[in-house]
Amino acid sequence: MEAMKAVPRYEFVPDELRPYAYDNGPLAIGHGQTISQPYIVALMTDLLEPAPDDIILEVGTGSGYQVAVLSKLVKKVYTIEVIEELAQQAEARLWRLGYTNVEARVGDGYFGWPEQAPFDGIIVTAAAPSIPAPLIEQLKVGARLVLPLGVSFDQELMVIEKKENNEIDTRSIFRVSFVPLTGEHQEYSP
Repeated sequence: MEAMKAVPRYEFVPDELRPYAYDNGPLAIGHGQTISQPYIVALMTDLLEPAPDDIILEVGTGSGYQVAVLSKLVKKVYTIEVIEELAQQAEARLWRLGYTNVEARVGDGYFGWPEQAPFDGIIVTAAAPSIPAPLIEQLKVGARLVLPLGVSFDQELMVIEKKENNEIDTRSIFRVSFVPLTGEHQEYSP
């Protein structure tokens, strides 16, 4: 909660939506994308169980709000956004606001960021139709992947913990509604 208080959410929403920045609901940020409601950002962050020395991957930068919250809690956050304009805006915003332990790039987050792996945790802020195998491979043993899983309006917020030999334990938290994970990964089959 301290990290959430320290991040000025109004900086991460379009100017015309600033009066609603602290309402507990998602807000449109352009390109068919949204900034998640504060409750979900807090819950997903908590479920990730970040520690001060952790290196985290976030998939779906959006406006950069979730990244900013994580940056207050961990050593380093890598974030990937598939929509180039959103990625550029978020990176500029994060630097302007002083979030220096964040590195951003444009790309299909389904495939993660193998050059920086393994990660102490991964959070995905868009709904994946299935568990992305590349993300499991990039997790450290014992680390968690938190993501909405499913299609359309049939999604569940999931916590996936990596065990030895890429085996996983999964736990469903509750039903959610996120924008879909986009990119070329639909053609990928592990």
